[in-house]
Amino acid sequence: MRPAPTILHLDMDAFFAAAEQAAKPSLRGKPVVVGGLGPRGVVSTASYEARRFGVHSAMPMAQARRLAPNAAYLVPRFALYREVSERVMGLLGALSPLVEPLSLDEAFVDLEAGGSAHDTASALAAGERLRRDIRAATGLAGSVGLAGSKMLAKIGSEQAKPDGLVLIEPGTERALLGPMSVRILPGVGPATGEHLRRAGMTTVAHLAEAGEDELVRLLGKAHGISLYRMARGHDDRPVVSEREAKSVSVEDTFDVDLHDRVRVRAEVDRLAERCVGRLRAAGHSGRTVVLKVRRYDFSTLTRSETLRGPTDDPGVVREAAGRLLEAVDTTGGVRLLGVGVTGLADYTQEDLFAQAAADRDRAERAERAEAAERAEAADEALSGDGVPGPAPEAVSGPVDGPVEGPEALAERRFPAGHDVRHAEFGPGWVQGSGLRRVTVRFEEPGSAPGWVRTFWIDDPDLALSEPLPLVPRTPPAADPADPADPAEAGAAGAGGQSSCPASRPKSRSESRSEREAGRSGGFGAGRARP
Repeated sequence: MRPAPTILHLDMDAFFAAAEQAAKPSLRGKPVVVGGLGPRGVVSTASYEARRFGVHSAMPMAQARRLAPNAAYLVPRFALYREVSERVMGLLGALSPLVEPLSLDEAFVDLEAGGSAHDTASALAAGERLRRDIRAATGLAGSVGLAGSKMLAKIGSEQAKPDGLVLIEPGTERALLGPMSVRILPGVGPATGEHLRRAGMTTVAHLAEAGEDELVRLLGKAHGISLYRMARGHDDRPVVSEREAKSVSVEDTFDVDLHDRVRVRAEVDRLAERCVGRLRAAGHSGRTVVLKVRRYDFSTLTRSETLRGPTDDPGVVREAAGRLLEAVDTTGGVRLLGVGVTGLADYTQEDLFAQAAADRDRAERAERAEAAERAEAADEALSGDGVPGPAPEAVSGPVDGPVEGPEALAERRFPAGHDVRHAEFGPGWVQGSGLRRVTVRFEEPGSAPGWVRTFWIDDPDLALSEPLPLVPRTPPAADPADPADPAEAGAAGAGGQSSCPASRPKSRSESRSEREAGRSGGFGAGRARP
């Protein structure tokens, strides 16, 4: 234990949901749930407004929809979350060289190691300054805990939520921890908590009173000693700046059980490609390939194969995962698949045979793609000029009923909540899609709540786009020696924010002229319900 509260724990408040609310002005102050939207999806993050209805992380999405049917349900946008996380971690790095990230939105910081704090007053000032800097850089709120140990700093940040700071003075640990549940201590999960409850121990004070010998008898030597020390407020774990990765893996849960063996193999190949992508991004290679299969009856099988040397070749990992799949009985259906690589290394042992096989595989894929293109071109030649039919009539508000849209183009996916850009209306986000239509709300961070328009899903003017920054980047200062155009200066002074092209509904005459010109895109604007 340190004599001063110089260990800081930062936890961003409802991170995924808060980022979505900051990016989408129409969702601010409203319940937002982020996670998998399929029938087997789970909640990743729920905003504080959604938590009032009982929604929480790791809850099945179907249950969340029953509790909060009017909430906004969005697919995660990890590109945005990683960008915001990098900015937050940069601010933490400015405080100290010892930063221990636990996830995208959570980290420990050793303020003493960076010279940012040495006593209670300086630690409090550093914590408040960090919260202000995070708000200015990202527009989001973070809760801060300050204490003399990692355990107590994390407890402090939990007590500070939302958007607060709690400092635990050294010497007050026992009084603070005593009435708390045993589940507050690291290493006490549901099973251990139930075991302690049956022994009559439900609070931290009960553990401290029971004594070390009793806890060792109940939980074993290592766990019992560690738990007794933490119950008395002792935690000497240091802040570790780099945590070595032990494995890289990806997995997917399917909305409907997969029964087709060919489809299962195709999904394994796809997961292997994603896994190698993460492996290379981390600068690692791996020696052991692991396949995870969860079957229709929830039984989970894990198979592994150790290669002759470390590799980051997608063909090698894909073929190894395929061989492992051959040894698994998938009769009855598969609900989850996962591919991972363990035994990580910082070098790659080249395998010329595997490389040659991968080259052949790429060549075969290129030939199949070329053949498909030739077949598609032949079909278009037989069917005429390939020009799709006229666009549907524009209507106001939601569109229902059968669809008579173009069928020639392949259907695209527009996940709920993801960013899009329209050639005319500019940036927006997907409010919903279905029946070959996609509904877009045109707004952006910093704008007023925007208008809603509905398009055919294959509208060529509409495309997915990269996330917009939550806080506008500061433009470079203008050169005073370079006189600005008065007209440009007036336009800049009048705005200050990027405009949303869809903030004004188009008149009927404008919409009619567009339809007559043969546009295939915008439906008439309808004011969205809040």
